[in-house]
Amino acid sequence: MAFRQALQLAACGLAGGSAAVLLSAVAVGKPRGGGDADARAPEPPAWTEGVQPGPSLWDSNWDRREPLSLINLRKRNVESGEEELASRLGHYKAKATRHIFLIRHSQYHMDGALEEDCTLTPLGREQAELTGLRLASLGLKFNKIVHSSMTRAVETTDIISKHLPDVSRVSTDLLREGAPIEPDPPVSHWKPEAVYYEDGARIEAAFRNYIHRADAEQEEDSYEIFICHANVIRYIVCRALQFPPEGWLRLSLNNGSITHLVIRPSGRVALRTLGDTGFMPPNMVTRS
Repeated sequence: MAFRQALQLAACGLAGGSAAVLLSAVAVGKPRGGGDADARAPEPPAWTEGVQPGPSLWDSNWDRREPLSLINLRKRNVESGEEELASRLGHYKAKATRHIFLIRHSQYHMDGALEEDCTLTPLGREQAELTGLRLASLGLKFNKIVHSSMTRAVETTDIISKHLPDVSRVSTDLLREGAPIEPDPPVSHWKPEAVYYEDGARIEAAFRNYIHRADAEQEEDSYEIFICHANVIRYIVCRALQFPPEGWLRLSLNNGSITHLVIRPSGRVALRTLGDTGFMPPNMVTRS
């Protein structure tokens, strides 16, 4: 009796509940001799039917900074040989690790007539204080703070910066909130197609501009803070991990939360934390 049939009997209760019966049934199909006629590949377990092993989908040149992709091979001197190529590759190879801390803005007034009116709530200001304290407590030498130019992100940055007074900050429109790509599964109440078309290009530009392995000139590991919005962060996480970006809306982020991405010199990416608010009391956790 074949292994698959034995499993089917066991599943239907026809094996009498005895492990010995199952084992003896499997043993029947096991070749005992050394002849070619007995050399048969074992059948896979029944539960693997329909499961096809897929090829590796990781793109090692996802940020277009793989050293070989930075060299114009058409101009390569064939007579110089592999030594010169290796030397040139070393010139473009990253040496440091980048730590990216993605911070979602704190709770804000959602009923403002204008974007400038969407300021932080009193609770949101408390949340930002706790986030700033948490970041400062990590004892890391942060290199910079990059923040969205929207009011709620600017105010969140103002409060967090008080706890990191020596860290420079820069504002950018690229990190403003928007609809990055039409989500899957779709939601009828979300956004019209035109909004995805307009916002998506900008948010993708933010990803390409800020999320990549370290430059070859960078000697030490860096720790960078990006203060922006839930949709932007969710999209960046999906893109960085090479998950389908259409799944961004399946993730949920609390206000003032910390998401930690690590980008190795090899281009490998790891997600250390996603939307961490464990440093906040439960009654202060919101997702508005």
